[in-house]
Amino acid sequence: MDDRFAGIREFVAAVDHGSFTAAAETLGITGSAVGKSISRLEVRLGVQLLHRTTRRIDLTTAGETFLLTCRRILEELDQTEAFLSTGHEQPIGRLRVDLPTTFGRRHIVPALLSLTQRFPRLDLAVTLQDRAVDLVSEGVDLAVRIGTLDAFPDLVARKLGEQRLIICGAPDYLARRGEPLRRDDLLAHDCLIGWRRSTRSGWLLADAGNGDEASYFDVRARHELTDGDTLLNACTSGCGLAQLPGWLARDALQTGALREVLPSLSTTTPIPDGQFKLLHLWAAKFPQAGRADYASDSSVTASLAAASRRR
Repeated sequence: MDDRFAGIREFVAAVDHGSFTAAAETLGITGSAVGKSISRLEVRLGVQLLHRTTRRIDLTTAGETFLLTCRRILEELDQTEAFLSTGHEQPIGRLRVDLPTTFGRRHIVPALLSLTQRFPRLDLAVTLQDRAVDLVSEGVDLAVRIGTLDAFPDLVARKLGEQRLIICGAPDYLARRGEPLRRDDLLAHDCLIGWRRSTRSGWLLADAGNGDEASYFDVRARHELTDGDTLLNACTSGCGLAQLPGWLARDALQTGALREVLPSLSTTTPIPDGQFKLLHLWAAKFPQAGRADYASDSSVTASLAAASRRR
């Protein structure tokens, strides 16, 4: 019989509680049984995991390394058992979520926090960043991405909505520099770019007379900014023109802090190699996949879809 898991709980409990006796009380066995289980584990591994004295136990270097793996194994096992024992009625455990910075902060995090109020045994580990992470190697259960479906061929993905890209400028900037009336007029303007590594310094503009097609147009990038809120602030401060998603520019447009220019060049979908989509992706992990389903099929999806429709 495969006994590779034998002694792992005893080992972790002994480290957590500082002694074999305290670990035994937690596990409902004797201190002698804890000590023997750990000794057999050390013999099987061929390394010493603990330094033992009459007063304390300390981890060896090998023990520190092994402890990290043991904690992960036991956490996964406990979460799986809890998930199965509930009959899949509620999500349980920690959901690792990776989100685009500005959209995530404004729309997704509030929806996820609301979800945890409904499901008190669901915990979150959320990162906000605009780089594409490897979901599997970094242990991500659920991600929201803005991009094309073709960019994520190895993952399960579902479209949540679309976003409209709008060229905007502050009234005082337009008063100083004039309002562009044609595409080529943009070349004479200060343009604010959402900077991304290895991407062009251009905007995605609708092709006049070519239906819903769109293509990149290289503009003069006065400032390159990675964060959407920073880009919005620079635009409302009169630093230049910016192409902003509708959900980000909506409030400023309504209050008059920004004005839309060249509306005929605004684009939603598609782009040359597919559609410009708001996607959520998740790797097929269990039981995290079950938790991800709750995040995608409940109020979160409704909130994201509503946000993506805002202009």
